Amino acid sequence: MQSFPSPVPRLDLRHMTRRIDGRAVVDDVSLSVMPGQVTCLLGPSGCGKSTTLRMVAGVEMQDEGEIWVDGTLICDTVTRVPPEARGIGLMFQDFALFPHLSVADNVAFGLKGPKEGRYARVRDLLERVSLEPYFDAFPHELSGGEQQRVALARALAPQPRIMLMDEPFSGLDNRLRDGIRDDTLDLLKAENTAVLLVTHEPDEAMRMADEIALMRDGGIVQRGAPYNVYTHPVDQAAVGFFSDANVLKARVQGALADTAFGRYLAPGIADGTDVDIVFRPQHVRIDFYRNGKGPSPTPSEGTPALAKVARARFLGHESLVEFRMEHDGAMVKATVPGVFLPAPGMPFWLSVRRDRCHIFPTGTRPAR
Repeated sequence: MQSFPSPVPRLDLRHMTRRIDGRAVVDDVSLSVMPGQVTCLLGPSGCGKSTTLRMVAGVEMQDEGEIWVDGTLICDTVTRVPPEARGIGLMFQDFALFPHLSVADNVAFGLKGPKEGRYARVRDLLERVSLEPYFDAFPHELSGGEQQRVALARALAPQPRIMLMDEPFSGLDNRLRDGIRDDTLDLLKAENTAVLLVTHEPDEAMRMADEIALMRDGGIVQRGAPYNVYTHPVDQAAVGFFSDANVLKARVQGALADTAFGRYLAPGIADGTDVDIVFRPQHVRIDFYRNGKGPSPTPSEGTPALAKVARARFLGHESLVEFRMEHDGAMVKATVPGVFLPAPGMPFWLSVRRDRCHIFPTGTRPAR
């Protein structure tokens, strides 16, 4: 049988560690990015995302670990290919355009070779980012979104194998951001560029990434496709990083956790363990209270529980309703599409699909 060699990652980080003042700000990070793939380093400020990016760019040295590009070692603690020879493009929040150069000259800045060839490449890129009419304009004559697209064209002009992006869209108006992100992603995919993107915004990661690496305290705590990271979180903090989360407290007895919504299976958790049952507001089902009688329990949603409205707010595309549970006074949030603003004190029956709940031993953190 004919065998095919496994594809080589465009970017391969192996056990990268960076210490500052004795503290590991990046701690044993390993990941790979294939050509045409967008991998997002997602996490709160200070978790090590940007430091990882700087080490890949070559502007900061790791204390341990290796960086490989297309199967070639470019940096370890002995070998170091200089930043300008790595074939890596950079895009940051600050577009860093040269104010005294035209749009065309900004894009052509990193190109080599005959002028005719360089400016043919410039015209092609400007056309692809819909900026060809601004060939001779200067940066101060452009909007923020247009400057961002010039910065993208400049970064792509030398045809880098890898693009590093550090919060590149955070300075843009919300109305522009989604469209520019989509245009940027289309262009990067068309160039077959491997992209390592840093952001602290879950929505941006979900929108752009083929793979998300969720970082915390210098390390990667979870990696996977956006859908898998969202629907199969490793711990309560991972749930809460992507959205609001409700938490019910319970204790395991006989592999079951008893709650106001009935008993939940807790496989593999020892009896007597305190657990958090975590679920998102959009997974709460709301039924009207009629004659004091709740809906019939279902295997998928368990036992309906009585709750009263504490407050309700309209958020534009959905309504957020906060309930106080009759069972124990706990607060539960629910989101409803459109306008739903019941008065405080109104009773409702709530239920939650069991397959949308996550059970974690209280206070646990995932191993890295």
